[in-house]
Amino acid sequence: QVQLAESGGGLVQTGGSLRLSCAATGRTFSTYPMGWFRQAPGREREFVGGVSWSGIRTYYADSVKGRFTISRDNAKNMVYLQMNSLKPEDTAVYYCAAGPPYDSKYVATGDLTGFGSWGQGTQVTVSS
Repeated sequence: QVQLAESGGGLVQTGGSLRLSCAATGRTFSTYPMGWFRQAPGREREFVGGVSWSGIRTYYADSVKGRFTISRDNAKNMVYLQMNSLKPEDTAVYYCAAGPPYDSKYVATGDLTGFGSWGQGTQVTVSS
């Protein structure tokens, strides 16, 4: 049981940066592996990256590796997605999602079917 809300999206030029935040409500937040996903118009929702429940391990899609960084602060019930060197193809609605407690297999593989709780998304638009 966790409620999620993304924020921090907006309009940025190619090469710019944005930091997305995901705020969680619930005292069991620290048990959930967390993932970031994105969905562009007319396209399937895709895995961006994930972080283990402890925050020790992170995982990234090849398309964002080296540009995006995921972190979490369990004391604040927050997960972050730092996005640098943004490209027009990064334009999408970005979602955070929570996986099963203490189980990192879904954030490791990017299988979105394992995530039971989702935020409503925040729009990121990268202009060329």
